[in-house]
Formats: sequence, structure tokens, C-alpha cells
Amino acid sequence: MGSGIARRLLAAGYAVTGWNRTRAKAEELAAEGLEVAETPRAAASAADVVLSMLTNADAVEAVVRGPDGIAAGLSPGAIHVEMSTIAPARSRALAEEVAAAGGVMLDAPVSGSIATLEQGQLSVMVGGEREAFERVRPLLLDIGPKVTYVGANGQALVMKVSINLALIVQVIAFCEAVALAEKQGIDREAAVDAMLKSVVASPVLGYRGPFILEGRMPETAWADVDLQQKDAVLALDLARANGVPAPLIAAANEVLNACRGLGIGDKDFVVAYEVYRRLAGMAA
Repeated sequence: MGSGIARRLLAAGYAVTGWNRTRAKAEELAAEGLEVAETPRAAASAADVVLSMLTNADAVEAVVRGPDGIAAGLSPGAIHVEMSTIAPARSRALAEEVAAAGGVMLDAPVSGSIATLEQGQLSVMVGGEREAFERVRPLLLDIGPKVTYVGANGQALVMKVSINLALIVQVIAFCEAVALAEKQGIDREAAVDAMLKSVVASPVLGYRGPFILEGRMPETAWADVDLQQKDAVLALDLARANGVPAPLIAAANEVLNACRGLGIGDKDFVVAYEVYRRLAGMAA
């Protein structure tokens, strides 16, 4: 997703300096105009606006903190747009550290997929200082056309976790429904087609549902089981901390656990369909 965002910014005419924990991934974009930095600090020092997107909070903190981190390289008044999906509390703590270093941090997680990004339909939610948001809003609109300011630091992440709760539950329920139909003798492709033409169809099912058909699972997962389970656990933690019942995401999380137990955690998380097929006696 981060590479895709960088490509959109390069295509829009921005001068982009980038760094990646796996240097080869950054160098892939050098031919498209990306200047590759040696450290996060070096990348940050070259920009008025710094964007970051990483897998989890530990990775974000490692890249922001320290002598070679983003915070150390920010120029006074620079804006750090942190686009990872992490716990709101940990994001707020980082925002305070960035402020102490003279910058401003916004949390700006995205909703969508690689396909959504490539089609220019990614949505971005933003939390933090309103003035800083207005400054970066034109840039964010070059990433995706749906940019929504939702409140103070951390609030965009609360919204993203809530959205992903609904997304995960919906995809797992889709897998369950198709498995029930297939067990009763309906061709799987016909079941998927019927679901996607019914009232339960949605954007996420439209692009991810067909992955459960034979030979359609992407070689590189768009969002693997481990990544989606990270978001499920974020939702469960947030719900528990705020006294909100969350039985559906709890059940979906157990299906994701089963995927990992079967050794298929590296696949796109719609591979949860295999859990239902095997438990129903439709696969080895």
C-alpha cells in the first residue's frame, strides 16, 4: 500500500524522497522518480510533509523514534501524516513526541485495498489538528478522493478499527454462507455469483469474494490473515476498554485463529473459507 501511495504522489508531480525497511522495495520506485534516503531521518529532513505506513505499532515507533527516526529529522512546523493502523493510544503518544520535536502528527489510516488505491478510490480518515489537516488535504486528495476529518489525534484510528471490525465480520460471514450453500450441492462459483448479485453485496465482497474460487487466490496477499487479525485484536481491545460488547468480531477472530492453526495465515484472509470447507468435510 505504501508503494502504491508513493506512485500516486510521483504521478501527481510531487518530489518524493522515500525510505523502506527493505531497501529493495524503495529502490523499485527509483526509476519512477523516487529519491531513496538512507534513514527515516534523512527522508523526513527533505520534506515539509512526511507520510509513513507500516505493519504495526512496534514498527511505527521504531521508525519514528531514535537518532535516525522521523521525529529527529522533522523541520519546525513539518507535518507527519501517520497512515498505519495501530492502537489509538499508542498513536496519541507518538503525536505528543512529534509535537515535542517541533512537528505536528496526524493519524490518517486508509480504507480500501490495493485495487481501490490503483483505481483512485481509496478513502482516508484523519485525526489531529484541523489546521494541519487543511494544509495536507490537497495532497491526500491526490492519493484518494474520499478524505474525511474525524476529530482529535487518535480518532481516525478509532474510526478505522471500527470499520475494519465490520469488514472482517462481513468477509467471514460471506465465507460461512458460501460454505453452507456448497455443502448442500450448489456449485461454489454459482454461490459466489448469487451472493454478489444479492442485497448483501458490497465493495469488499466484490473484489475479495471471488478469491475463494479455484485458482483465484492472489499470489501476494492483499491483506493476509495475520494482518487482519491484528486489526481484529485492536477492535477487541478497544471494545473491552470501553465496555462495548463485540461478540461478532470475537467469533471472527477465532476463525482467523483457525487459519493460522492450519498454516494458511500468510494467505489473503478470505482464505478463512478453507476453515469452513474442512470443518464441513468438503476438503482434506
